[in-house]
Amino acid sequence: MKQYFEGSYFKHQNNGKTLAVIPGKSMEEAFVHVVTDTEAYFITYPLVDYQKEAVLTIGNNIFSESGITLDIDRPELKLVGEINYGELTSINGDIMGPFKFFPMECRHGIISMQHHLEGQVMLNDEVYDFDGGLGYIECDSGTSFPRGYTWVHCNDFEENCSIVAAVARIPFYGLKFWGCICVVWLHGKEHRLATYRGVKIVKSEPGLIELKQGKYRLTIEVNSEGGHRLPAPHRGRMDHTIVEDISCYGTFKFTKGDQVLFEGSSENVSYEYHEG
Repeated sequence: MKQYFEGSYFKHQNNGKTLAVIPGKSMEEAFVHVVTDTEAYFITYPLVDYQKEAVLTIGNNIFSESGITLDIDRPELKLVGEINYGELTSINGDIMGPFKFFPMECRHGIISMQHHLEGQVMLNDEVYDFDGGLGYIECDSGTSFPRGYTWVHCNDFEENCSIVAAVARIPFYGLKFWGCICVVWLHGKEHRLATYRGVKIVKSEPGLIELKQGKYRLTIEVNSEGGHRLPAPHRGRMDHTIVEDISCYGTFKFTKGDQVLFEGSSENVSYEYHEG
């Protein structure tokens, strides 16, 4: 059986509550991974339940670029409801850049940097109301998550801004290098920092990412007090472990030379890592 996984990451935030829903499949099973500020659930299904055409269905759950419908009834998790999405904010082309033409351990995609939400879900008798909230969507596929990476996303700012950044140790034709992909979407304009554009990873350590590309510099500091230990793909099976703090405090500063293009903080930063 071919080593393979794929999954999508649908994040929803409103009024201090966060719900991430991650539908996907591995070599052995389909799954719907549900993560909140306080709990995480990994619900498995037979592979035959994973049906992907115009929309993705897993069991009674439906996922698309216009919204999701959830219907899970298990002893550990009862989750029902519907969240509709407004117009998605796509990026310019593939975030992988020229690496999309090469065989990679993990391929990453960004579907929407931000979009408006409408709807609510009931999770174990607790209502999550997302009317007026913001969402984010990305996806991954391949054989394994990197063994050593840091990922940060936030679009909960006073200004109209969404930032995602990932630094990872990448295997590539027998070699390994530290690579980076990053998008700062600010007031309708995309700024991209990436390995294939000459970005320099000035610092990458727990709670801190600092990137420099030409005159641009991005500094991200995250104060995470823990997080959920989550299953992740390794050689096509979900037997790897990562850590995600889906909602923590962080600060961001984006400059061009001496000009500050953006500076802000949020209590709703999503931060994920594996130390390798």
